[in-house]
Amino acid sequence: MPEQTIDPATGMIAALFDQVRSFLDMGGPVVLLLALLSVLSLTVILYKLWQFSWLGIGRHKRAQQAARLWQGGEHRPALSLIEEGKAPVSVVLCHAMRGQLLHADKPALLREDIERVALQTLSRARSLLRLLETIGQISPLLGLFGTVIGMIEAFQKLQQAGSSVDPSVLAGGIWIALLTTAVGLAVAIPASLCADWFNTRLERERETIEELVTGILTGQITDAQTVRATASNTAAGVIGDVQSA
Repeated sequence: MPEQTIDPATGMIAALFDQVRSFLDMGGPVVLLLALLSVLSLTVILYKLWQFSWLGIGRHKRAQQAARLWQGGEHRPALSLIEEGKAPVSVVLCHAMRGQLLHADKPALLREDIERVALQTLSRARSLLRLLETIGQISPLLGLFGTVIGMIEAFQKLQQAGSSVDPSVLAGGIWIALLTTAVGLAVAIPASLCADWFNTRLERERETIEELVTGILTGQITDAQTVRATASNTAAGVIGDVQSA
């Protein structure tokens, strides 16, 4: 009867599953819970990476070009260009341009409506980040909880051993207990770092929204060329007054 050959890849996968199973058996239910949190954290991180890429968060060239067209008086081309964008800055800027075209006589209401749209857009982009932050906060606590439970069990075994104490039993119980703390930190660190990175990207998006929308609402008041021209005319007038005096 011919011997059955085992695929090397299948053998590696089986060995990996055996190691994971033994790892979970040593760590107990706390490590199992942390493993589930790590899977959830990885899922959220991958989803947010896809979402940010699809929305184009951090890519502001289209919005900046539309703002320059608007400042140059080309309102309709600027609106047509920005309507194609999906990023929060593009959505809010498009709303601001439409408001300026249709309701320029109501600046206070227009600004409030733009703030409402900006909050809604950024809130949708910020979805699930609170979950990621929570995983980063509770994972070390769960790891510490598992360590305390493991230490209690280790010292219980030490007490039951009586006078015939085997140091290896105590050492083995302690390192298994500390395992949960290490797993908790391993889950918390990437979750916290990614949550901070996502929040930083959204904060930059909010700052860009404020900058460009202010330029749309104030018109040529904040235009650099207009400011320089006004300053030059003012200086020339002051010099003329001095010379005439």
